[in-house]
Amino acid sequence: MYSIGYIVSREFYKFLQIFQKILRKGSTAEIVKVFPIYKDMIVTDLHTKECPFCAETIQTRAIKCRFCGEFLNSEKAKALLNANSQSDCPLTEESKKDDDFLFAGSPSLWGAAPAVLKGLVIIILAILLIKIPVENLLGANLTQNQAMVFARYRFIVGLGICLAAAFFIALKIVRLRMIYYEVTSVRIEHSRGILDRKVDNLDMFRITDLKLRRSALDCILGIGTVVLTTTDKSDPEFVFEKVRDPRRLYDVIKKASLEADRRGAVVHLE
Repeated sequence: MYSIGYIVSREFYKFLQIFQKILRKGSTAEIVKVFPIYKDMIVTDLHTKECPFCAETIQTRAIKCRFCGEFLNSEKAKALLNANSQSDCPLTEESKKDDDFLFAGSPSLWGAAPAVLKGLVIIILAILLIKIPVENLLGANLTQNQAMVFARYRFIVGLGICLAAAFFIALKIVRLRMIYYEVTSVRIEHSRGILDRKVDNLDMFRITDLKLRRSALDCILGIGTVVLTTTDKSDPEFVFEKVRDPRRLYDVIKKASLEADRRGAVVHLE
Protein backbone atom coordinates (compact mmCIF):
# COMPACT_ATOMS: atom_id res chain seq x y z
CA MET A 1 0.00 0.00 0.00
CA TYR A 2 1.30 3.39 -0.95
CA SER A 3 1.97 5.82 1.85
CA ILE A 4 0.03 9.05 2.14
CA GLY A 5 3.18 11.12 1.54
CA TYR A 6 3.88 9.28 -1.73
CA ILE A 7 0.31 9.82 -2.98
CA VAL A 8 0.39 13.54 -2.11
CA SER A 9 3.75 14.08 -3.82
CA ARG A 10 2.59 12.19 -6.94
CA GLU A 11 -0.59 14.24 -7.22
CA PHE A 12 1.33 17.47 -6.65
CA TYR A 13 3.77 16.51 -9.43
CA LYS A 14 0.85 15.93 -11.82
CA PHE A 15 -0.59 19.30 -10.83
CA LEU A 16 2.69 21.02 -11.66
CA GLN A 17 2.84 19.35 -15.08
CA ILE A 18 -0.71 20.50 -15.90
CA PHE A 19 0.05 24.03 -14.69
CA GLN A 20 3.19 24.25 -16.85
CA LYS A 21 1.28 23.09 -19.95
CA ILE A 22 -1.42 25.71 -19.38
CA LEU A 23 1.14 28.48 -18.95
CA ARG A 24 2.99 27.46 -22.13
CA LYS A 25 0.02 26.87 -24.42
CA GLY A 26 -3.04 28.42 -22.82
CA SER A 27 -4.30 31.97 -23.14
CA THR A 28 -4.96 34.32 -20.25
CA ALA A 29 -8.66 33.39 -20.27
CA GLU A 30 -7.86 29.68 -19.96
CA ILE A 31 -5.44 30.31 -17.09
CA VAL A 32 -8.03 32.41 -15.24
CA LYS A 33 -10.64 29.68 -15.79
CA VAL A 34 -8.47 27.05 -14.11
CA PHE A 35 -6.86 29.38 -11.55
CA PRO A 36 -9.26 32.27 -10.64
CA ILE A 37 -6.68 33.89 -8.33
CA TYR A 38 -4.58 34.67 -11.42
CA LYS A 39 -7.19 37.26 -12.44
CA ASP A 40 -6.64 39.23 -9.23
CA MET A 41 -2.89 39.11 -9.82
CA ILE A 42 -3.32 40.58 -13.34
CA VAL A 43 -5.68 43.33 -12.18
CA THR A 44 -3.33 44.34 -9.37
CA ASP A 45 -0.37 44.49 -11.73
CA LEU A 46 -2.29 46.54 -14.31
CA HIS A 47 -3.44 49.14 -11.79
CA THR A 48 -0.04 49.86 -10.20
CA LYS A 49 3.42 50.79 -11.39
CA GLU A 50 6.80 51.66 -9.95
CA CYS A 51 7.97 55.26 -9.58
CA PRO A 52 11.19 55.71 -11.62
CA PHE A 53 12.57 58.14 -9.02
CA CYS A 54 11.95 56.46 -5.63
CA ALA A 55 10.86 52.93 -6.74
CA GLU A 56 7.67 53.08 -4.62
CA THR A 57 4.46 51.44 -5.91
CA ILE A 58 1.91 53.99 -7.14
CA GLN A 59 -1.27 54.04 -9.24
CA THR A 60 -0.90 53.58 -13.00
CA ARG A 61 -2.78 56.79 -13.81
CA ALA A 62 -0.75 58.91 -11.37
CA ILE A 63 1.13 61.83 -12.90
CA LYS A 64 2.87 62.82 -9.65
CA CYS A 65 4.43 60.46 -7.11
CA ARG A 66 2.90 60.83 -3.66
CA PHE A 67 6.12 59.64 -2.02
CA CYS A 68 8.88 61.75 -3.62
CA GLY A 69 6.74 64.47 -5.25
CA GLU A 70 8.30 64.07 -8.72
CA PHE A 71 6.15 64.50 -11.86
CA LEU A 72 5.96 61.35 -13.97
CA ASN A 73 5.12 63.05 -17.28
CA SER A 74 8.30 65.13 -17.43
CA GLU A 75 11.22 64.59 -19.79
CA LYS A 76 13.37 63.53 -16.85
CA ALA A 77 10.91 60.77 -15.93
CA LYS A 78 10.78 59.51 -19.52
CA ALA A 79 14.57 59.45 -19.65
CA LEU A 80 14.72 57.46 -16.42
CA LEU A 81 12.16 54.97 -17.72
CA ASN A 82 14.26 54.46 -20.83
CA ALA A 83 17.38 54.02 -18.71
CA ASN A 84 15.62 51.51 -16.44
CA SER A 85 14.41 49.50 -19.45
CA GLN A 86 17.95 49.35 -20.73
CA SER A 87 19.22 48.23 -17.32
CA ASP A 88 16.99 45.13 -17.51
CA CYS A 89 19.15 43.81 -20.34
CA PRO A 90 21.99 41.34 -19.56
CA LEU A 91 25.04 43.00 -18.04
CA THR A 92 27.89 43.78 -20.39
CA GLU A 93 31.47 44.54 -19.51
CA GLU A 94 30.75 48.27 -19.83
CA SER A 95 27.73 48.14 -17.50
CA LYS A 96 29.62 46.11 -14.91
CA LYS A 97 32.13 48.96 -14.63
CA ASP A 98 29.38 51.30 -13.38
CA ASP A 99 29.79 49.96 -9.85
CA ASP A 100 33.56 50.48 -9.83
CA PHE A 101 34.69 52.92 -7.17
CA LEU A 102 36.03 56.19 -8.52
CA PHE A 103 36.84 57.48 -5.04
CA ALA A 104 36.65 56.07 -1.53
CA GLY A 105 37.99 57.57 1.66
CA SER A 106 37.57 59.86 4.65
CA PRO A 107 38.52 63.50 5.21
CA SER A 108 42.20 64.09 5.88
CA LEU A 109 43.27 64.56 9.48
CA TRP A 110 45.00 67.72 8.28
CA GLY A 111 41.49 69.14 8.13
CA ALA A 112 41.57 69.29 11.91
CA ALA A 113 44.75 71.42 11.87
CA PRO A 114 42.98 74.79 12.53
CA ALA A 115 41.05 73.29 15.45
CA VAL A 116 44.24 71.71 16.83
CA LEU A 117 46.13 75.02 16.61
CA LYS A 118 43.34 76.88 18.41
CA GLY A 119 43.17 74.18 21.06
CA LEU A 120 46.94 74.26 21.62
CA VAL A 121 46.89 78.06 22.03
CA ILE A 122 44.13 77.72 24.64
CA ILE A 123 46.04 74.97 26.46
CA ILE A 124 49.22 77.09 26.54
CA LEU A 125 47.28 80.05 27.97
CA ALA A 126 45.73 77.75 30.59
CA ILE A 127 49.16 76.43 31.62
CA LEU A 128 50.44 80.01 31.96
CA LEU A 129 47.43 80.77 34.14
CA ILE A 130 48.39 77.88 36.41
CA LYS A 131 52.11 78.64 36.55
CA ILE A 132 52.17 82.45 36.75
CA PRO A 133 50.95 84.01 40.02
CA VAL A 134 48.55 86.52 38.53
CA GLU A 135 47.67 87.95 41.96
CA ASN A 136 51.24 89.20 42.40
CA LEU A 137 51.27 90.83 38.97
CA LEU A 138 48.05 92.65 39.79
CA GLY A 139 49.64 94.04 42.93
CA ALA A 140 46.96 92.67 45.20
CA ASN A 141 47.88 92.65 48.88
CA LEU A 142 46.81 89.14 49.92
CA THR A 143 47.54 87.21 53.03
CA GLN A 144 49.25 83.84 52.82
CA ASN A 145 45.96 81.97 53.21
CA GLN A 146 44.25 84.13 50.58
CA ALA A 147 47.17 83.60 48.17
CA MET A 148 46.91 79.80 48.65
CA VAL A 149 43.16 79.88 47.98
CA PHE A 150 43.67 82.04 44.90
CA ALA A 151 46.40 79.69 43.63
CA ARG A 152 44.08 76.70 44.14
CA TYR A 153 41.35 78.36 42.09
CA ARG A 154 43.87 79.23 39.37
CA PHE A 155 44.88 75.57 39.17
CA ILE A 156 41.26 74.32 38.99
CA VAL A 157 40.27 76.85 36.31
CA GLY A 158 43.43 76.25 34.26
CA LEU A 159 43.04 72.47 34.46
CA GLY A 160 39.38 72.72 33.39
CA ILE A 161 40.31 74.87 30.40
CA CYS A 162 43.03 72.36 29.38
CA LEU A 163 40.62 69.41 29.57
CA ALA A 164 37.94 71.28 27.61
CA ALA A 165 40.43 72.21 24.86
CA ALA A 166 41.76 68.62 24.67
CA PHE A 167 38.19 67.29 24.42
CA PHE A 168 37.44 69.78 21.65
CA ILE A 169 40.50 68.64 19.66
CA ALA A 170 39.69 64.93 20.14
CA LEU A 171 36.06 65.43 19.14
CA LYS A 172 37.08 67.22 15.93
CA ILE A 173 39.49 64.43 14.96
CA VAL A 174 36.99 61.63 15.75
CA ARG A 175 34.23 63.39 13.81
CA LEU A 176 36.45 63.61 10.72
CA ARG A 177 37.45 59.95 11.01
CA MET A 178 33.81 58.85 11.24
CA ILE A 179 32.98 60.42 7.86
CA TYR A 180 33.35 58.14 4.84
CA TYR A 181 32.71 58.82 1.14
CA GLU A 182 32.21 56.37 -1.74
CA VAL A 183 31.92 57.61 -5.32
CA THR A 184 30.93 55.43 -8.28
CA SER A 185 29.95 56.35 -11.81
CA VAL A 186 26.25 56.35 -10.88
CA ARG A 187 25.99 57.59 -7.29
CA ILE A 188 27.72 59.03 -4.22
CA GLU A 189 27.35 57.48 -0.77
CA HIS A 190 28.08 59.40 2.41
CA SER A 191 28.19 57.91 5.92
CA ARG A 192 28.74 59.95 9.07
CA GLY A 193 28.02 60.08 12.79
CA ILE A 194 29.71 58.91 15.98
CA LEU A 195 26.91 57.39 18.06
CA ASP A 196 24.03 57.89 15.60
CA ARG A 197 25.35 56.55 12.27
CA LYS A 198 23.66 57.96 9.14
CA VAL A 199 24.09 56.90 5.51
CA ASP A 200 22.90 59.04 2.56
CA ASN A 201 23.32 58.63 -1.18
CA LEU A 202 23.09 60.95 -4.15
CA ASP A 203 22.54 60.02 -7.80
CA MET A 204 25.02 61.52 -10.23
CA PHE A 205 22.33 62.91 -12.54
CA ARG A 206 21.06 65.15 -9.71
CA ILE A 207 24.29 67.20 -9.62
CA THR A 208 23.88 70.62 -11.23
CA ASP A 209 27.04 72.47 -10.16
CA LEU A 210 30.44 71.85 -8.51
CA LYS A 211 32.71 74.16 -6.52
CA LEU A 212 36.25 73.66 -5.19
CA ARG A 213 37.20 75.66 -2.10
CA ARG A 214 40.76 75.85 -0.70
CA SER A 215 42.18 78.27 1.83
CA ALA A 216 45.86 79.19 1.96
CA LEU A 217 46.41 76.60 4.72
CA ASP A 218 44.54 73.98 2.65
CA CYS A 219 46.87 74.59 -0.30
CA ILE A 220 49.90 74.11 1.95
CA LEU A 221 48.49 70.87 3.44
CA GLY A 222 47.27 69.50 0.08
CA ILE A 223 43.59 69.28 1.06
CA GLY A 224 40.38 71.02 0.05
CA THR A 225 36.57 71.01 0.09
CA VAL A 226 34.38 70.07 -2.88
CA VAL A 227 30.81 71.42 -2.75
CA LEU A 228 28.06 69.96 -4.95
CA THR A 229 24.82 71.77 -5.76
CA THR A 230 22.06 69.21 -6.41
CA THR A 231 18.35 68.94 -7.18
CA ASP A 232 17.80 66.82 -4.06
CA LYS A 233 15.13 68.64 -2.04
CA SER A 234 16.12 67.10 1.30
CA ASP A 235 19.83 68.01 0.99
CA PRO A 236 20.46 70.47 -1.89
CA GLU A 237 24.15 70.92 -0.99
CA PHE A 238 26.55 67.99 -0.66
CA VAL A 239 30.01 68.66 0.80
CA PHE A 240 33.22 66.63 0.57
CA GLU A 241 35.00 68.03 3.60
CA LYS A 242 38.80 68.45 3.68
CA VAL A 243 39.71 65.59 1.31
CA ARG A 244 43.16 64.86 -0.10
CA ASP A 245 43.84 65.77 -3.75
CA PRO A 246 40.56 67.68 -4.11
CA ARG A 247 41.26 68.68 -7.72
CA ARG A 248 41.27 65.03 -8.81
CA LEU A 249 37.99 64.40 -6.96
CA TYR A 250 36.48 67.50 -8.58
CA ASP A 251 37.40 66.28 -12.07
CA VAL A 252 36.16 62.73 -11.37
CA ILE A 253 32.74 63.89 -10.16
CA LYS A 254 32.37 66.40 -12.99
CA LYS A 255 33.09 63.75 -15.61
CA ALA A 256 30.82 61.18 -13.94
CA SER A 257 27.91 63.64 -13.60
CA LEU A 258 28.16 64.69 -17.25
CA GLU A 259 28.25 61.04 -18.30
CA ALA A 260 25.20 60.27 -16.14
CA ASP A 261 23.30 63.18 -17.71
CA ARG A 262 24.21 61.92 -21.17
CA ARG A 263 23.08 58.34 -20.41
CA GLY A 264 19.76 59.46 -18.97
CA ALA A 265 19.23 62.35 -21.41
CA VAL A 266 18.87 64.68 -18.41
CA VAL A 267 18.76 68.43 -19.04
CA HIS A 268 19.15 70.77 -16.05
CA LEU A 269 17.10 73.96 -16.33
CA GLU A 270 18.42 77.12 -14.66
